[in-house]
Amino acid sequence: MASSSNHSTVPISEFLLICFPNFQSWQHWLSLPLSFLFLLAMGANTTLLITIWLEAALHQPMYYLLSLLSLLDIVLCLTVIPKVLAIFWFDVRSISFSACFLQMFIMNSFLTMESCTFMVMAYDRYVAICHPLRYPSIITEQFVVRAAIFVISRNALISLPVPILSSRLKYCAENIINNCICTNLSVSKLSCEDITFNRLYQFVAGWTLLGSDLILIVLSYSFILKVVLRIKAEGAVAKALNTCGSHFILILFFSTVLLVLVITNLARKRIPPDIPILLNILHHLIPPALNPIVYGVRTKEIKQGIQNLLKKLR
Repeated sequence: MASSSNHSTVPISEFLLICFPNFQSWQHWLSLPLSFLFLLAMGANTTLLITIWLEAALHQPMYYLLSLLSLLDIVLCLTVIPKVLAIFWFDVRSISFSACFLQMFIMNSFLTMESCTFMVMAYDRYVAICHPLRYPSIITEQFVVRAAIFVISRNALISLPVPILSSRLKYCAENIINNCICTNLSVSKLSCEDITFNRLYQFVAGWTLLGSDLILIVLSYSFILKVVLRIKAEGAVAKALNTCGSHFILILFFSTVLLVLVITNLARKRIPPDIPILLNILHHLIPPALNPIVYGVRTKEIKQGIQNLLKKLR
């Protein structure tokens, strides 16, 4: 293979994903917990979706939003983890040019779709606690449909230029990606061209979307906390906080893993390169695996719905 230093522009039809270049010997062992988390995420989210679909008591806007979150989690997991496991188990490292950029688009857009869904769910909790009498007239099924369209269209349209910009770059003979997945930075740095605008767009677009969602989530919970602290009825505070406790825990999972991933990428020169790769994979596994479990454990209606579903299967 020609060296990348000669700046040859041999057309590339596929990339080779090299997971954990410094620790390839323990990939088979790592595949065991990853497989468990993947099966847990798929099983838990599928169970939650079926429960909400079959249980009439769960046909409410809040649970429809939770269904949207589960669908996003399933797509993200299926986009990333099967390929990672194929590399670990069967050494299938090649990924086609088009498949690589499709994976890049789904990862970028669905990540921000999840963040936007959390923001809509925070607004749902804000209306439920701060304006309970108006909740049925504001948070309707029509509202959920419009919110879903907004979540998908906003993030898909703004994220679309990321893979388009990367795919239009001229790539040198080097086609080895030192990552398990096709992230924009891992792929674009193989190009012979200047990628400053590419990286700048992803940075600005990503943090504009995630940052605006986070600001609105913080504002929603600030108003919720302000109202809750004014409640004087016995047990009302605990009940109010319990209604948004599950949602708040999910946001903490999502934000914490994302924050750790960002910090490790910024400190990439000071830590082993395999650490950010592992954290990137876990970010596509841990929140999807925990989201339905948290809601299933903490929400009485969902717990009852799952029990009813199990009785029907017997």
